[in-house]
Amino acid sequence: TEGLYAEVLRRPGLMESLQRDHRITLAGPTTLLAMLGSLQMGFRTLALEKRSSEVWQVLGAVKTEFEKFGGVLAKVKSQTETVLNTLNSAETRSRAMGRALRQVEALPEPQAQALLPSDTYADPADSDPV
Repeated sequence: TEGLYAEVLRRPGLMESLQRDHRITLAGPTTLLAMLGSLQMGFRTLALEKRSSEVWQVLGAVKTEFEKFGGVLAKVKSQTETVLNTLNSAETRSRAMGRALRQVEALPEPQAQALLPSDTYADPADSDPV
C-alpha cells in the first residue's frame, strides 16, 4: 500500500513515465484522499460555471421582457390619462348643464314619468338579476 507507492516514487523516472506515456496517475493511501478532493472541487467548479451561464441567460431574457413591460406600462399610463381627461370633460359638461337647469322648474314625478318612461332610461345597475 503506502510502501508500494513509496517504492514507485524511489525509482527515478517511473512516475513521470507512467503519467506521460500511459496517462496514469499513481496515488498512495494518503495522497488518494487529497486527489479525490481536488477532483471533486474541479467538478463542482465546472457545475457552478455551467449554472452561472444559465443564470446569465435567464437574466438576459428577463431584462428584454422588462424593457417590453416598461413600454406597455407607459402605454397604460397614457391611456389612463386620456380616460381621466375625458371624465373631467364630461364632469365639466355635467356641471354646465346643471347650472343651466337650475333656472328650469322641475316637473312632478308622474309628469316626468309620462314624458320620460323609466324603462327607456333605466340604469342597468338598478335592475334585478334574473
